[in-house]
Amino acid sequence: MEMVLMWIVLIAGFILLIKGADFFVEGSCAAARALRVPSVVIGLTIVAMGTSAPELAVSVTAAITGNNEIAVGNVIGSNIFNLMVVTGFCGVILPLAVDEGILKGDFIFSIVISVALLAMMAFDLGTGRIDGLILLVLFGYFIWRTVQRALRERIQAQNTEEKVSVLKMLVFIIGGIAAVAWGGNLVVDSASQIAAAFGLSQNLIALTIVAMGTSLPELVTSVVASRKGENGLALGNVIGSNIFNILMILGISSVIHPISVTIQSIYDLIVLIVFSAAVWCMAWKKREICRGEGAAMLLLYVGYMIYIILR
Repeated sequence: MEMVLMWIVLIAGFILLIKGADFFVEGSCAAARALRVPSVVIGLTIVAMGTSAPELAVSVTAAITGNNEIAVGNVIGSNIFNLMVVTGFCGVILPLAVDEGILKGDFIFSIVISVALLAMMAFDLGTGRIDGLILLVLFGYFIWRTVQRALRERIQAQNTEEKVSVLKMLVFIIGGIAAVAWGGNLVVDSASQIAAAFGLSQNLIALTIVAMGTSLPELVTSVVASRKGENGLALGNVIGSNIFNILMILGISSVIHPISVTIQSIYDLIVLIVFSAAVWCMAWKKREICRGEGAAMLLLYVGYMIYIILR
């Protein structure tokens, strides 16, 4: 009976994720139209921050309790999942057009801050409060630059405005992200219990189900956006979430409590940088992620998962 209940909760969680993402994307697109800015800008800001809520909650809670060693693994693991699985899956479903502004700006910025984080960590196997403040300052710069871009492109946009109900838009955005967050928690909790019932180790569960579970909002939201033809929002969500995870989440976590990392975390961060450079090269070639490239990204992620399980 208890196993049946866990499966029901799992299914309910996926329903909340899918429908919540649908409403969230609709509300976000409506906000983009109302503000007369490209959907990619909304993806880099509102959607990225909203879908990174699970990572923020996990990392900040860990920092407050002094156990924020998991914050680094959570961020790096989520960023690799976002980049390889979310982008790859979207590319397999429908060739994913890449916004040139993201390719020449935000994508490169995400690689640069990953390299900067690697330098911070490699220096003394950790990040201190000064490092955290530097990350938060960089996050402030990213938000300022994104807002400036939005204002610039809004001025250049046509003066035709679509009338959108502000109340309906807010309900869709807030209700959508609430459903996504709740659904993600239900999926992670129930899946962990089911896996434990089948005898899987807690370590394996943490490396797979829980790590992937915190990135479910990004996955579902980007896939829904891609299927609706909102490629800018889909990729903006991934790149924005990765930037948010490193600068905001690790910045706050490091300021609250200095973080110590293991050499494995250094290796994982190097993997993230290599994967990021590879995906950027794929996107640069044709200005899109095609189905073959998406499939290759998914296979690379499977290889990475095998590596972290066996090491």
